[in-house]
Amino acid sequence: MNVVTLIGSLRAGSHNRQLAEAAAALLPAGSHVANVDFSTLPFYSEELDVEGQTPTSVQKLRQEIAAADAVIVATPEYNGSLPGGLKNAIDWASRPYGRGSLTGKPVLVLGASMSPYAAKWARGDAVRALGVAGAKPIDDTVGLGSSHEVFAGGQALPDATAEALRAGVASLVVAVAEANLQAA
Repeated sequence: MNVVTLIGSLRAGSHNRQLAEAAAALLPAGSHVANVDFSTLPFYSEELDVEGQTPTSVQKLRQEIAAADAVIVATPEYNGSLPGGLKNAIDWASRPYGRGSLTGKPVLVLGASMSPYAAKWARGDAVRALGVAGAKPIDDTVGLGSSHEVFAGGQALPDATAEALRAGVASLVVAVAEANLQAA
């Protein structure tokens, strides 16, 4: 299975990156996982999105997502929503409308935050934006609250989070298998 990750926090040691890595470790043997770097994308503008003139960074983003079987999105919560850079990447990947690289793509949404609310609003906003973009988000998102306590101490994920992560990854694998059957 070929999976790409979109990590909403650009910080190298972010809790969301660590949560995405924990999810990736649960994928079937032989899976390939790559992080899509969206840090150099310009803000979305139709004036930039012109055939033959689309920025190279956008072309790369679209190609990486299009080549994947599935996407894992891990988002922190910034001011009650998902980070602007992540939303911008979703916007670029949604175009051209109805044929964007996210169209029909199974997506697992995760969120880690230092608050006990586990990036709940950001996860909800990500699911909504991805769905409008044409992706197929897995019904249940996975959140980790008080992530600093878990990752700073090198602790294992809490049992409820670990189980939700296993279930989310299993649902993602099933969604990919179903998408492959429909495409055949």
